[in-house]
Amino acid sequence: MIVVAYSGGQPLRNCARLPSYKTFAMKNADLFMEVVATYRKHGWELRRALLQPATVAELKSGEAELLGNVPVKEAAFDALWFSRPSHESREAWELRLLAQTQYALFETFEADETEEERDEVRREMEATLGHRFSQMTTD
Repeated sequence: MIVVAYSGGQPLRNCARLPSYKTFAMKNADLFMEVVATYRKHGWELRRALLQPATVAELKSGEAELLGNVPVKEAAFDALWFSRPSHESREAWELRLLAQTQYALFETFEADETEEERDEVRREMEATLGHRFSQMTTD
């Protein structure tokens, strides 16, 4: 179904129009539950969260405590850290942007890597995602 079509920068006639993008934007709490459920279905565990203050407030204001005991770090964007065992005694970590646009960064860690080495890589991934997020919002 074509919702809005453009030709030469002008909307075509007789096409359905969306009232506004925000009308159809999913609430952060709903998106959070959907993403966590999908990752859990595939064996991932929610380990950490990078969240904007407004998102933390929304997730804590609902009836269910969605964040549980997950450590939360304040950030300029919303993202969730998931991990699961990987092959050959490795551990896989994925940083998933909490947005309608599906975007994630993935890394595996060797069993002998120290937690400090892992944290350094995770901080680099957070910086990369933050940079990518700022590009996505300005494009």
